[in-house]
Amino acid sequence: MKEKLVAVAHFDNSIDADLARQLLADEGIQAFVTGQHTGILWGTPLIDDIELQTPESQADEARQILEAHEQEKLDRGEDAKFESEEDLEDEPEPEEAPDEEQE
Repeated sequence: MKEKLVAVAHFDNSIDADLARQLLADEGIQAFVTGQHTGILWGTPLIDDIELQTPESQADEARQILEAHEQEKLDRGEDAKFESEEDLEDEPEPEEAPDEEQE
């Protein structure tokens, strides 16, 4: 029986998604990037929801590896490049900027 794949992270570009996939591969976790060619196939702008998926049994370990790597980058002053599934669930709706009065 084949194991179910689950999303462990979302990216807005395929380069960062591939780098994360390779990071997991280096740790012995098989991962797959999906959605990176959707815009090319349909002739529309690229969709900014590129997923990194792993087998369900390795999902927690994969998330821990990715989060630890991102924390190391943040500690060095670099920007985070992915959003975990938990981040997306807890993300508040953006507030609208107040209109500035024209003088």
